[in-house]
Amino acid sequence: MSKIGIFFGTDTGSTRLVAKKIYSLLGDGLADKPKNINRTSAAELLEYDALILGTPSYGVGDLPGLSTGCMEANWAEFMPYLDGADLSGKRVALFGLGNQERYADRFASSMIHLYRLFYGYGADIVGQWGTEGYQFEHSHAVIGNHFVGLALDQRTQPHLTEERLKIWLAQITPQLLPLTAEAA
Repeated sequence: MSKIGIFFGTDTGSTRLVAKKIYSLLGDGLADKPKNINRTSAAELLEYDALILGTPSYGVGDLPGLSTGCMEANWAEFMPYLDGADLSGKRVALFGLGNQERYADRFASSMIHLYRLFYGYGADIVGQWGTEGYQFEHSHAVIGNHFVGLALDQRTQPHLTEERLKIWLAQITPQLLPLTAEAA
């Protein structure tokens, strides 16, 4: 598909709200409406060459799912459906939510699992995000000095979310949809 597919896992609804903000900022011309990962199929996700994937953080940096305390199925239940998929040629950007004060030792760590899984299936991961402006001790989602995707804290820094999204989307949109960006 020539649009960006936005898929998210959520438990409390915060990741869904951020996915909706992303869609609103990109607009219907560039993206399709966000889809909850527990209400979609692998075939639907694989229709897209460009993906934005969002995850909450649950457990001790685990992939969110029923086993980590989520009330509904999440990424842990969905990922087995992609087992063995070839995602070569697909471009993926990640965003993850976390609480850097309460969970300073594992802030937004669940993103690393999506990064490893999608990278392992051959996807090109774009949209790394710097660690400046955050106060945390450790995150599995940090490689070097960057998160593997956009880290958001809707509990202690909700006032920064909108601006971070705008900057990140300006960075990743040409990488996700290079032909669309060239035509603009």
